[in-house]
Amino acid sequence: MRLDGRQPDEKRTITIETDFVRTAYGSCLIATGNTRVICTASVEETVPPFLKGKGQGWVTAEYAMLPASTPERKKRDGIKKDGRSVEIQRLIGRALRQAVDLKALGERTITLDCDVLEADGGTRTASITGAMVALTCAADRLVREGRLLLSPVIHQVAAISCGIVEDTPCLDLCYQEDSRAQVDMNFVMNEQHEFIELQGTGEGRAFSQEELSVLMSYAGKGISELMAAQREALGERISAIAPKPLLLAATGNEHKLRELREMFRDYYTLQPMTAAGFFGPIDENASTFAGNAVIKAEAVCAATGLPAIADDSGLSVEALDGEPGVHSARYAGIHGDDEANNDLLLSRMEGKEDRTAHFECALALKLPGRDPIIAEGRCPGVLLHERRGTGGFGYDPLFLYEPLGKTFAELNAEEKNTVSHRARACAAMRELMAKL
Repeated sequence: MRLDGRQPDEKRTITIETDFVRTAYGSCLIATGNTRVICTASVEETVPPFLKGKGQGWVTAEYAMLPASTPERKKRDGIKKDGRSVEIQRLIGRALRQAVDLKALGERTITLDCDVLEADGGTRTASITGAMVALTCAADRLVREGRLLLSPVIHQVAAISCGIVEDTPCLDLCYQEDSRAQVDMNFVMNEQHEFIELQGTGEGRAFSQEELSVLMSYAGKGISELMAAQREALGERISAIAPKPLLLAATGNEHKLRELREMFRDYYTLQPMTAAGFFGPIDENASTFAGNAVIKAEAVCAATGLPAIADDSGLSVEALDGEPGVHSARYAGIHGDDEANNDLLLSRMEGKEDRTAHFECALALKLPGRDPIIAEGRCPGVLLHERRGTGGFGYDPLFLYEPLGKTFAELNAEEKNTVSHRARACAAMRELMAKL
């Protein structure tokens, strides 16, 4: 049993509070036992001179212990930092650069500042673990603000200390243990448990291969637990780590974009074409949904050089010989005027007994250097005489999906994304994608 009652392979209690510094691009307060560190990420649209014009970014770090972080006041670093601080900040920078695709970051610098509020051992490892969270928050914000299409964070990184105290291998040393450790080690690893840095010193005695194996096992266990804490603290922002491949959606319709994102979220990171600087216009002059989808996907892919997916969909009514069909969005003359389109449809259906209809969707995927891939889906239904429901868009309030007894405008997002024409086309497209 150790000084604080832990087992040899037990790490200290960890808490991570994100967005601790509101003025920072990303931040957290990390506490491991009694060690507490504020970690912030700042973003600058520039790179060091040795990287200018090379099309890549930089990740660097600074580390400092505040004066009251130890029982005896620590003097502030002056112009020249003490050797220990320089060593630690270089370690933090090296470790976190392994988490980032610097090419994908572009010519910008992320600086990670780690300021120790209270030191009770393991400040460098806590700084790395916390800085990873601040870095991820900053990357997520860069994407949300449209400054990056895709997060450049490709690995999750965490660090923990180990040592041998009184001939016993131990995980996550506090200061009292660290100060009398016979062997002191620091492990920095990624989510695949690959080593980024391994520091080991026999301070009181040499250590055996068997002891090293035990310390490595303890470290792996501790790193897994730290990464679980990072993921919990990040919540939805964890998607900024190793994001799915980028796919541009060739649409300016927010409703379509939201549905496509939901349907492809396990496979791709969908961004609107506008995020890549493409605003159109695109002349959709084909006579079929599939033809228009191909036109849009090819236009976006050609303009951006990125993979693109396009949706063209609409309503076909049997009694109107397939109208509004490919003209669904501009049926009444103005593109996207849902109220006018629904009014015109109702007027043309007056006196019609056959009210069967179907929604149809065609998806086209265009990858650079490859022919377009097309998938289609249909959903049958019946047109009502008046609108029902407040959700959805387009003709959803008039389109009754009989198996559920609801209009598309009455279905919640989960229901609609299971049965709709777009859901069926997406399912078919995912099958085709799996064969690529």
